[in-house]
Amino acid sequence: MVSAPSGAGKTTLCRLMLEKFPELSYSVSHTTRPPRNGEVHGKDYFFIGKEAFEERIENNLWAEWARVHDNYYGTSLTFIRETLENGGSLLLDIDVQGAKQITKAFPSAVTLFIMAPDLGTLEQRLRGRGTESEETIQQRMKNAEKEIEQKGRYHYVIENDDLEISRKEISTIFEKELR
Repeated sequence: MVSAPSGAGKTTLCRLMLEKFPELSYSVSHTTRPPRNGEVHGKDYFFIGKEAFEERIENNLWAEWARVHDNYYGTSLTFIRETLENGGSLLLDIDVQGAKQITKAFPSAVTLFIMAPDLGTLEQRLRGRGTESEETIQQRMKNAEKEIEQKGRYHYVIENDDLEISRKEISTIFEKELR
């Protein structure tokens, strides 16, 4: 399970790990937020409506779910159970709130937190995306401070200052944990 504040490089590093470790199943999260430019339904996220999401909450179909940045995000409980029952290994790209819920339900989950070197770098990366409004950037920065406070709950913490170094560090962790 990999968590990070928005802009720390979590999604990029997770994609690199999926390329290196093809035996991993990737848990595609569901969200009610609109797709960003280039995102593909079923690959990056399952984009669903608020009503459909809330119906799944009522029916206990999420392993975890949270409302983040005014949108819902969730992980399918059925997908996780089926993958684990079939002997598979999962990679979850998940926020801090979701990580708490998953580790409660699946205490043997290995957790990894990715950080940017500092908040200034994080803000620069968010602005560099060119996909969020000023209000959204400010909200993500406030949330980042709270998320970073939770890094001590994770088994591993990596500072993503240099993508190649971070890729090697995470790869070493995955090699160790997948054995």
